[in-house]
Amino acid sequence: MKRTFFWVVLSISLIGLLSSSCITPRKVNYMQPPGMGVPAYHDSVSYEDYRIKPDDRLYLRVYSIDDRMNYVFNGSSRSTDYVLRGGGSAYQELYTYLVEEDGSLILPHLGNVFVGGKTLREAESYLEEKLKPYFKLNEVDIDLRIVGRYYSIIGQSASGRFELPREKINIFQALAQAGDIGIYGDRSRIRILRETPEGPVVKVFDIRSADIIHSEFYYVEPSDVIYIQNMYEQVFGITSLASLLGILVSTFSLVSTIYILINLNK
Repeated sequence: MKRTFFWVVLSISLIGLLSSSCITPRKVNYMQPPGMGVPAYHDSVSYEDYRIKPDDRLYLRVYSIDDRMNYVFNGSSRSTDYVLRGGGSAYQELYTYLVEEDGSLILPHLGNVFVGGKTLREAESYLEEKLKPYFKLNEVDIDLRIVGRYYSIIGQSASGRFELPREKINIFQALAQAGDIGIYGDRSRIRILRETPEGPVVKVFDIRSADIIHSEFYYVEPSDVIYIQNMYEQVFGITSLASLLGILVSTFSLVSTIYILINLNK
């Protein structure tokens, strides 16, 4: 009777261990409908265009028929074309302007021009109006970009610091740029350390939910730090038939050894 009870308890324990350690599609798939442990997110925060802040770096390129004034802002055509082809970081630095603590840029001829708190589109229109009196026919167009913006990922993925390639990218694009989350990464409890006007905050969300596109977590912001912790199943993780068979064989060997030792002691 005792021997039967022992085998029943051992079998139940092994079944519980194996079932809890299986890494199922439910734990790793994206864009799942809410329910069964996957939360729903509603329109908590809509996307807002990024607003220029102190210490931002703005790359400014001027287009006009006035070659002399173009040269003042852009330098030689050779260096400018080199930058546009994706090279020449030194030249890009040369024609990149730092936003001062008071939100202003220091530009040739214009001096201090306040752009803090404006979106890129607002700043472009504002600067074009400021520049027009210095150009022939009062005609000038500018290309204004924010450069040197980064986000970071640490934990179960391709950890590192990555540049934001454009004004906005979503969380899936950010993870793709970093190499996606590892098989043992916990997609249900992703943390973001985010800078806000009130100071840094930590936000936790479940990236498996299809409703993530309606939440404040969908778009990555400059200086975000995304932390992906390990799943508890990592120690006994079963990700394939081969790993399942390996665990079963090892478990059977262990149980057989224990059984033999118990009988030898009798």
